[in-house]
Amino acid sequence: MRLLLIRHGQTPSNVDWLLDTALPGPGLTPLGERQAAALPVALADEDIEAVYASTLVRTQLTAAPLAAARRLGVLVRDGLRELSAGDLEMLPGDSERGQEYMRTVFAWAAGDTGLRMPGGELGAEALARYDAVIAEAADSGAGTVAMVSHGAAIRLWTAARADNVDVPFVAARPLDNTGVVVVEGSPSDGWKALSWAGSVVEPAGRGGPAGEPQPVSLSAPEARRPAGGQAAG
Repeated sequence: MRLLLIRHGQTPSNVDWLLDTALPGPGLTPLGERQAAALPVALADEDIEAVYASTLVRTQLTAAPLAAARRLGVLVRDGLRELSAGDLEMLPGDSERGQEYMRTVFAWAAGDTGLRMPGGELGAEALARYDAVIAEAADSGAGTVAMVSHGAAIRLWTAARADNVDVPFVAARPLDNTGVVVVEGSPSDGWKALSWAGSVVEPAGRGGPAGEPQPVSLSAPEARRPAGGQAAG
């Protein structure tokens, strides 16, 4: 299966640099609406057979023009939602405390999936829900699937699951709004990334903390661990 992982269009929280992960979340800015409207042309060469979006409003608004152009419905799945910020919700992503969010995400991607986001989910839980939606898409038999999701979630899943992508790679590379990561493979055989942000529709304005380059700190010493400190497999 060919999988197009697409970050949503720009939101007001992206402009304000806030960790905004809760449901239903904000809509799109005027720029974000233009980015969404440009997706059908940007992806015109892709033989898309299904379009998925998360339960957050911004992904559904971004997916709508693409789905309409292909005469498809948008399949809404909670597993594709953004990684919960928990106690860090609505903090500036570039603040001292807010930076704990992406440090924790990259620790998950490096294998410490037993680490818990402060007041939020475990890395194992986040990957499991994302994996479940991708497995559903693979089982459908579709050859090419577009999934409109979120910056941190896409970076986590790609670093954790694509054989040729690691944490330093995703940490150093921003994923702008409507940036596209293309991977191929299957849940059983594994995944390989073919391109990273090669189809950014209109990279303008600040994309928020979940899409920016980050220094890598895999130990995430400030993050809270579950009781016993055991890392899940």
